[in-house]
Amino acid sequence: MSQKSRNRRAHGREATTASPAGCGDTARTRTAAVPHSQLKGKRKVLAEPSGAEALTVAKRRRKEGEAVEGGGAGSLGEAVRQARLRVAPSVQEFKYNKKRVRLVSESSDLKDAAKGVVYWMSRDQRVQDNWAFLYAQRLALKQQLPLHVCFCLVPKFLEATIRHFGFMLKGLQEVAEECQELDIPFHLLIGFAKDVLPAFVTDRGLGGVVTDFSPLRVPMQWVEDVKERLPGDVPFVQVDAHNIVPCWVTSDKQEYGARTIRRKIHDRLPEFLTEFPPVIKHPFPPTAPAEPIDWSACRASLQVDCSVKEVRWATPGTAAGLAMLESFIGERLKSFGTDRNNPTRAALSNLSPWFHFGQVSVQRAILEVQKYRSRYKESVDGFTEEAVVRRELADNFCYYNRNYDKVEGAYDWAKTTLKLHAQDKRSHLYELKQLEEGKTHDPLWNAAQLQMVHEGKMHGFLRMYWAKKILEWTRSPEEALKFAIYLNDRYELDGRDPNGYVGCMWSICGIHDQGWAERAVFGKIRYMNYAGCKRKFDVGQFERRYDPRKLGQ
Repeated sequence: MSQKSRNRRAHGREATTASPAGCGDTARTRTAAVPHSQLKGKRKVLAEPSGAEALTVAKRRRKEGEAVEGGGAGSLGEAVRQARLRVAPSVQEFKYNKKRVRLVSESSDLKDAAKGVVYWMSRDQRVQDNWAFLYAQRLALKQQLPLHVCFCLVPKFLEATIRHFGFMLKGLQEVAEECQELDIPFHLLIGFAKDVLPAFVTDRGLGGVVTDFSPLRVPMQWVEDVKERLPGDVPFVQVDAHNIVPCWVTSDKQEYGARTIRRKIHDRLPEFLTEFPPVIKHPFPPTAPAEPIDWSACRASLQVDCSVKEVRWATPGTAAGLAMLESFIGERLKSFGTDRNNPTRAALSNLSPWFHFGQVSVQRAILEVQKYRSRYKESVDGFTEEAVVRRELADNFCYYNRNYDKVEGAYDWAKTTLKLHAQDKRSHLYELKQLEEGKTHDPLWNAAQLQMVHEGKMHGFLRMYWAKKILEWTRSPEEALKFAIYLNDRYELDGRDPNGYVGCMWSICGIHDQGWAERAVFGKIRYMNYAGCKRKFDVGQFERRYDPRKLGQ
């Protein structure tokens, strides 16, 4: 594998958490599925600037008259609004690709007495540029029914802290406001979906349920649980609104690596990488409005760890995410191809938090970035490789490998080599607390850990070095993977993400990689060291930036 393959990794994990109760509101606030083609019946159902700084930069550039092709809150937001309208007045007039949709339930026909359609929003927390939301509105418009949107808020989720819940809730508040402007009631249901969604559907007489797609175990179980509790005559479908090419379309098996999936994705991009039609003001109002949402009370009800503070550099919501995209295109895209592996240079998109929470569509980002390919070919191609090929490869791995966060999920060669070297003497051994506090002998590793703790985002190149050193400094590969995933999920804004699990599995277990020269502890797993980092960038500069004395530690 080439050196360039090292830059496309992130880390995350599922693990339940025991957390203190509510944080108050002081901080800023594989299912057995049937392809759509099998649906029958006359009424088919669904089958490094901060976000705030990015907004400011966008406004300044417009004031100075700088041309922006597509541009967040202002120029890009308006440009994409116009682009949607040029495609179609609404999704009803748009040729929707039904390969994005699969039937979850046995029933596929909307009953005649249906009083509406509901989009159960989960992974993709945005209104526009959302194929699941669009499919739900398409159904509702076709049947002249009201459209509802609901989100099921659980009191805790895996290792998520108030850093994550705060970002999510503020983004959902923006979604609720946008829905209100479109005459689409937004319902925040408190509790697990299986306990609150079926009753919501029954009480309102809704005739169809649409949801989005995640390949991870817990969200997939939520879908299964809802399927079993929904009335038998209510069709339930799932739309992959996160990947450009739907996960189940790209491949029907776990792909070995980027080289085996790349062509499959690129061959499908002409079909799936299209402009979006708009979600429009809905012309069929519900008989009863949504209950008012007390966002402060929702926050106070959470049972999550509030000691991991929210970050200031990333402003939640689609508007801020589009502003970050605009700043990336205008300020950093030109350097992405050459500097994305240099943690001392501002070259990354910084979009991962908005991608993770579904507040910005990856497809939208690619549509806008590709407008600059004639100017920045290396950068645009590199960004497409990371945001499309590597990201969708991660979904493929998690969907087809139920052990995506365990050593058991590794390739046979990797399991064998890790087992052979499990008893090798480690030069250093650290407990979880020492790692968490960034108190190792390695100042670069400590700086990377403290960047993640304080900013909720570690530079992508250092995420690989960081995880590999955990393998080197812990008692076993199993402990290394457990520690890496725990720390990532606790501090990274984009934790608990397929891209994150694959990042940890690549670094520690060789997933999507090949065997390398054998050495102690690592076996044939790819090795990274401090000297190699010094050859790539100014290590001292990075270490000084995240010196614990500067950070008050």
